[in-house]
Amino acid sequence: MSSVDQAPATRPVDVDGVRTVLIGTALWAVALLVCILQRDALAESGNEWWLWTCVAGVGLGLLGYSYARRRRDAILRVRQYQHDHPPQG
Repeated sequence: MSSVDQAPATRPVDVDGVRTVLIGTALWAVALLVCILQRDALAESGNEWWLWTCVAGVGLGLLGYSYARRRRDAILRVRQYQHDHPPQG
């Protein structure tokens, strides 16, 4: 196989996930607000469970944010350590 036929090497995207989790949580919060404003209509149609789905989305998003932030901070600590202590060899 020649080099023309090979796809270029790709590198993984360096994303810590914090922004993604925050955006997702904010979207759940907006959906929760809409559901609160439309609570009577949801109850009449038998879809009041949508409200609780949004509550769960916000709650899990906050837990995910905590996890993603701790993960990001740990990765930064490892990178700083590796920068301060280059391998001997």
